[in-house]
Amino acid sequence: MNAWRLHGSIPHTLLPGEENVWETVLKWESVELPPLPLGYARIRLHASALNRRDLWIGLGLYPNIKYPAILGSDGCGTVVEVQGRWEGKMGERVLINPSLNWGSDERVQSANYEILGMPTPGTFAEYVDVPIQNLHPVPSHLSDEEAAAIPLAGLTAYRATFVQGRLEASQRVLVPGIGGGVAVWVLQLAVAAGAEVWVTSSSLNKIEKAQQLGAKGGVLYTQPDWAEALARLAGSFDLIVDGVGGQFFPVYQNLIAPGGRIVVYGATQGNPPSIDLRRLFWKQIHLIGSTMGSPANFSALLQFIEEKQIRPFVETVLPLSALPAALTLLWSGNQMGKVVLQHF
Repeated sequence: MNAWRLHGSIPHTLLPGEENVWETVLKWESVELPPLPLGYARIRLHASALNRRDLWIGLGLYPNIKYPAILGSDGCGTVVEVQGRWEGKMGERVLINPSLNWGSDERVQSANYEILGMPTPGTFAEYVDVPIQNLHPVPSHLSDEEAAAIPLAGLTAYRATFVQGRLEASQRVLVPGIGGGVAVWVLQLAVAAGAEVWVTSSSLNKIEKAQQLGAKGGVLYTQPDWAEALARLAGSFDLIVDGVGGQFFPVYQNLIAPGGRIVVYGATQGNPPSIDLRRLFWKQIHLIGSTMGSPANFSALLQFIEEKQIRPFVETVLPLSALPAALTLLWSGNQMGKVVLQHF
């Protein structure tokens, strides 16, 4: 088969926002398909999607990187070969759960946990081999491109919002830094659950798009009084689902309601400069971490998407051959929602 293989990280002296820079480490090349192991299925991919995980690996900013690597955690395709028991049909359209070896504890992933797409070969290829148990029928109302936008970001958002965040209908939710795949998924899931959702962004355009997806409103965090303005507009929040961290994180302790939950699934802006422990205990704030999700979470996510007839927000669709350009777009931060690649 042919696949995009990453042979190293972008040198720190170069600008990763330039497409030709990615082409120095990413190569579209022939890769021999190994014999399919027992318990696995081979998928002919129709569409895949990018995540910031792919970007961090390409920049050398991810732990335990192994080269060469075939990136890509999200994929939708058809089954072409199976080694083991499977109740589906050959040629059936399936969605891949990229959460591998979660383990038996619903509370936390096992020591052997991996995410599809490094070190396990991922979906930026013509074919991908995955455990049979990680295959799910595609929700019937979705296209291949929409389905490919679900797995990593959708699973992360579902667990952070409903499992760790314990969101209930009519509660008020804040999604900081709207635009990224997980943040947009949190917005869509929370709106579908009947919550009142507010967002922050550095872009009015992204706030407007968030409102089109059901957000009540939002503020520009580039304004010095953004937190005060948000409090005047919305009041306090029952749940804040954050993947940003950094300098704004301490402000969440002011915005959260007494007894509220702050769920953290990422830290694109790094660690916060401080945490006010007195405010934390006096307001009885629940500060909770969340990473990806279990097989049960993935099944529940797909059931919720089917039940609510949710269509993932896919703003950008490019051919698989344009992976370097897609990574360039992701680096710019200008995209809204998922960037999806068509395979044929």
